[in-house]
Amino acid sequence: MGKISLLVMILTICVSCGGKEQNSKNFDSEEMIIRLSEIDIKPEHLEEYISILKEESRASVELEPGVISIYPMQLKENPAQIRILEIYKDRKAYESHLETPHFKHYKTSTLKMVDSLKLIDMNALDSETMPMLFKKIK
Repeated sequence: MGKISLLVMILTICVSCGGKEQNSKNFDSEEMIIRLSEIDIKPEHLEEYISILKEESRASVELEPGVISIYPMQLKENPAQIRILEIYKDRKAYESHLETPHFKHYKTSTLKMVDSLKLIDMNALDSETMPMLFKKIK
């Protein structure tokens, strides 16, 4: 993945926060789980996969207080290549997410649609600026 693609994904963090300001006193990037999911979808299943993914990402952000971002994207040059920026408050929030009905539905119903899946764990580089990103969404 190129540097520009990675930068774009990291900057999209703010989009999935619904405009809520983050309190920097409660913000601890060291505890956060930050992950990029790289998923290749079988082209014949792409439309169905996207529909299920949108439902899952929306439910995760709306219903789970520890889910900061489940932000799905697709490559412009190859729409069957999906990338998801996942940010969880901490390990407990991530583990709780894996047990939710909406995640389990997503995982079981899309399994046959996925050609490959790669999970890339990340570290935040600028934890001082990160909470400010969310303030710009209205």
